[in-house]
Amino acid sequence: MSHMQLENLEVAKTQVTQIGIVVIGRNEGERLLLSLGAAKSQCQHVVYADSASTDGSVEAALGMGVTVVCLSADGLLTAARGRRAGFEQLVQDAPECRFVQFIDADCILEEEWLATASSFLDSRKEAGVVCGRRYEAFPMASLYHRLIDAEWDTPIGLAKACGGDALMRVEAVRSAGSFRADLVAGEEPELCTRLRAAGWEIWRIDAPMTEHDAKISRLREWWKRSERGGLGYAQARAATQRTGQPLYGRQIASALFWTVILPLLVAAAASLEQDWRVLLLLPALYMLQGCRIFVRRGGGTDFAFRVSAAAVMMLMKIAEAKGIFSYLVGQKKLEARAHRNGEVRVLRPTARA
Repeated sequence: MSHMQLENLEVAKTQVTQIGIVVIGRNEGERLLLSLGAAKSQCQHVVYADSASTDGSVEAALGMGVTVVCLSADGLLTAARGRRAGFEQLVQDAPECRFVQFIDADCILEEEWLATASSFLDSRKEAGVVCGRRYEAFPMASLYHRLIDAEWDTPIGLAKACGGDALMRVEAVRSAGSFRADLVAGEEPELCTRLRAAGWEIWRIDAPMTEHDAKISRLREWWKRSERGGLGYAQARAATQRTGQPLYGRQIASALFWTVILPLLVAAAASLEQDWRVLLLLPALYMLQGCRIFVRRGGGTDFAFRVSAAAVMMLMKIAEAKGIFSYLVGQKKLEARAHRNGEVRVLRPTARA
């Protein structure tokens, strides 16, 4: 090994010792062990925030020598609450950390990512967050995996927000007030909105970051994911309404237009014309939008996938709208639960694994 390679290796080691990792999860089973194993092999400061798992995740993490922050079910069990609690524990245990890698327990960290990402943050002092490419472990396992893998493939360069996996500057997270524990979804874009308002930059770089396993093979599972997304859109929109940079306006408008506004307009037109045949406009317009989605998918994918994707994307609007209305109807109840600070217990391994 050359002198320069040795020097770069020492720099990388120094950087990694100043990095902590916060893993969040609930009932992830074997995937959690893989995630923690990859994290521990690359970093000495690892905290696992567990959302009331019942599958032995806590015991498994402790057995691997990882500090566990246990969130009780009497408060909201959100990813945001886990990230916030995990971050607080990490900086308490390892105040020397300058960077924190947030990662979901169904993801596995790429070997070169921490060195690459920390070098990027070191080279750009105004950068508060950097993320890379999250990719599906089994993209061809189902239609839904292919859609999710495409969803992860976001543009390279300056970004408005990151996803659940990202390396963040500890100083930036602290200055922005960390994650809002009450958000059901959309906690990363909401935090990034505050970070950008404070002058920090969010970057997406061209580097593999994490391997994700969605484990979605049924429409019902995709529906629940989309419904939760709709609820998250509405909640994050309400949370950022007065910031001057409200989130998810386009997504909410799209879901409500296709599921509520358009059907009402067509029904009103049919009533005014007193002609039931006008109602045929509705399926025709849905098919037209499906064709637009089909065309946008491009010629690089097979015909059957593009047709299926178009149908699923249209169905997703209904699930998202249901989530939006669920938030509007249950907003007060959700806020009341969010204000109940559930118990947080910190468990430490008796011996390092």
